[in-house]
Amino acid sequence: MRTAKAPWNAWSEATADEEPPFAVLDRAALHANAEDLVRRAAGTPIRLATKSLRVRPVIEELLQTPGFTGALAFTLPEALWLSPTCSDIVVGYPTTDRAAIRALAADEHAIQNITLMVDSVAHLDLIDSIVAPNHRLPIRVCLELDASWQGPPPLGRLGVLRSPQRTPEQLRSLAEALQRRAGFTLVGVMAYEAQIAGVADNVPHRRAMNALISWVKRRSRAEIAERRAAAVAAVEQVAPLEFVNGGGTGSIESTAADPSVTEIAAGSGLFAGHYFDSYATFSQRPATGFALSVVRRPRRDCVTVLGGGWVASGPPGRDRLPSVEHPRGLRMVPREMAGEVQTPLKGRATRRLALGDRVWFRHAKSGELSERVNEFVVIDGGEIVDRVPTYRGEGKAFL
Repeated sequence: MRTAKAPWNAWSEATADEEPPFAVLDRAALHANAEDLVRRAAGTPIRLATKSLRVRPVIEELLQTPGFTGALAFTLPEALWLSPTCSDIVVGYPTTDRAAIRALAADEHAIQNITLMVDSVAHLDLIDSIVAPNHRLPIRVCLELDASWQGPPPLGRLGVLRSPQRTPEQLRSLAEALQRRAGFTLVGVMAYEAQIAGVADNVPHRRAMNALISWVKRRSRAEIAERRAAAVAAVEQVAPLEFVNGGGTGSIESTAADPSVTEIAAGSGLFAGHYFDSYATFSQRPATGFALSVVRRPRRDCVTVLGGGWVASGPPGRDRLPSVEHPRGLRMVPREMAGEVQTPLKGRATRRLALGDRVWFRHAKSGELSERVNEFVVIDGGEIVDRVPTYRGEGKAFL
């Protein structure tokens, strides 16, 4: 996202005394992005996806912001760590962590504030084998519905391989099995439409693919709205639900329009990794970036920065690489791209760069940048106002 408000010069001036590598968090951009997420949700509460941040002080601050309610954690150990200061935490993925399950069962506060995700009776069996129902308070449970879309040939199944529970009948059957067991309380349903929320549809120079993805999203939105509503109705015949969670940063408007959904999980739009620049329905301000130092000039038309191989998860491709943002006119070298120890850069801007100069990058995703640094340098009003530790900076690596 290169606009008149591009922050690179201001960030450079504010951090002139910082030694790269370091990462910046722009407080004004963070709050602007938070306001935009809330606006797009149009009154539907947002459950904060913590893996998209991985900075505890920021998570705690945002959970006090109107429009945000509760957290969606990555793992149970993370949820247990956050629970003393964050109430109402849903663990977004099933857990098989025996030590963490025992810790949950032994913590009266946590067991009443943390909800586990399950998609099969096997998950219930595992929990019971670790801590028997008569040795714990009831564990709060959320059922996950598969929200992928079955497209026509040759497209086939589109979405992510998560829950095996696809139909309303299957989800109701699982709810009935859960209700027959002691030691569990059914409180929620989750259905994450990744093929809508997690796929960019306005990527430069990909007109035909953008059109296809937009068509898939339209068809998929209608299908999941109908199937999710039926699944929720089926489960509510078995037990009342506290929440129905859906969507993500990339699908807020359509998920909020689904009357069966009571909350939306979102977080990536806060730090605004560059992958989210390429969506047709919204735009965000870069709130994070990182600076690396020029340490070599292997050729007259090339410089090399130290490090840079901070590649995002997902299908391998150029869109998972960090983007070179500033100075303008720099590009990676195809045969090396972003490397663990070095990243060569070519382009007209190399002529103006000297050893020790810095180059600004953005990570493709949001929270994954936090796994690379111990802290963010917080900038507001053109100056450093704070430093906040990441999970890594607090000595935590949950996965």
